[in-house]
Amino acid sequence: MQETENDIGIVWFRNDLRVQDNTVLESAISNHKSVIACYCFDPRTFENTPFGFKKTGKYRAKFLIESVKDLRSNLKKLHIELFVFVDKPEIALQQLVTTHHCHHVYYQEEWTSEERTVLKRIKDTLPDSIHYHSNYDQFLFHPNDIGMPPSEIPKVFTQFRKTVESKFNVRPIQKIHVADKIKHLINTTPIPSLADLGFSEFETHPNTAFPFKGGESAAFERLNQYFFDSKKLGVYKKTRNGLVGTDYSSKLSAWLANGSISARTIYWEVRQFEQEHFKNDSTYWLIFELIWRDYFKYIALKHGTAIFQKGGILKKDYHWKSDSEAIAKWMEGRTASEFVNANMLELKKTGWMSNRGRQNVASYFSKELLLDWRIGAAYFESLLIDYDVHSNYGNWMYISGVGNDPRDRKFNVERQAQRYDPNGNFQRLWLQETLF
Repeated sequence: MQETENDIGIVWFRNDLRVQDNTVLESAISNHKSVIACYCFDPRTFENTPFGFKKTGKYRAKFLIESVKDLRSNLKKLHIELFVFVDKPEIALQQLVTTHHCHHVYYQEEWTSEERTVLKRIKDTLPDSIHYHSNYDQFLFHPNDIGMPPSEIPKVFTQFRKTVESKFNVRPIQKIHVADKIKHLINTTPIPSLADLGFSEFETHPNTAFPFKGGESAAFERLNQYFFDSKKLGVYKKTRNGLVGTDYSSKLSAWLANGSISARTIYWEVRQFEQEHFKNDSTYWLIFELIWRDYFKYIALKHGTAIFQKGGILKKDYHWKSDSEAIAKWMEGRTASEFVNANMLELKKTGWMSNRGRQNVASYFSKELLLDWRIGAAYFESLLIDYDVHSNYGNWMYISGVGNDPRDRKFNVERQAQRYDPNGNFQRLWLQETLF
């Protein structure tokens, strides 16, 4: 019998808001008869940025609340109570450790600066007797499996992709067991409302391309609908540059971003689809995009805080501007480009933008307006439902010429509009709203 079995283990949830295929959760259940869980709506993540908007805006906040509600419900089926706090993790965890006499804390490993600072504060606050157990659980290809340290991650994506595709395997889905129920455990911690986090309630925009709810249950519902019910996965490569509607892409990025579903789960479901139905360029391309996601995570692991610096990982000395009027016009969809404006209005009104749109508005911001790309990245961080720190800053660096694009391209947004919105349907959908 392991020594830890007599203790109650604590799982501190971060960006891994799921029960299925959760290595951190299973590790705690395996080592302890009973487990409790904790999630914190850290007030620091809802403060205003120096740029004048909230670090986490209303769209992702709502999606996060829905995700945590679903997580609590799914954990109950495993006899695990989720304690929820609108407080700093170092304070909330100290309270739980003291109340429940815990000695072991389990969590998903994060490696960007703010997340590392929070972990340090936790370790500085909790007793020295606490044992910490972490796992890199947000990758498709686990860091221990790829045969190279972060310092050797290739500078170019294609080299990385070819290496992992040819040499390494994706781990199988982690099975989850049921913990022992803790008798007489009382949990009165409420899940906050939008108002509790400083936002007004709002209705989902009728034209949004992302009308979905947060949470693991909604993630699997969407996956099944897109893969197996409609078989839209089979045309993904042809439609992925679309601009209007729910089904031009999988839309799984939002659930991936807060960990409501794992990259491994999506990978193995694609393989299941290929077995049951067919295999083609489209089924491969969704896996291709998951590898891109992995790559940006590895780039952040390799370069640390450089991904947030003006010169990016290339340390390039561009003369970026911070013209507040030009920035405001870009945010509000009042630039000289109607295509850019339509995309920015979609983002402002829904918290969503297509991949094609993101590339164009980012290129326009950094290459046409010559504005400091980090401000654009921070605005995306605030508004995007599917914000993921590694992909967001990795993509912004890439587009702005300070990241992993060896060609340092500039998008011709008008040509892009003609190609991807030839009839102007997308632009009319969003620009007509400004007339009212």
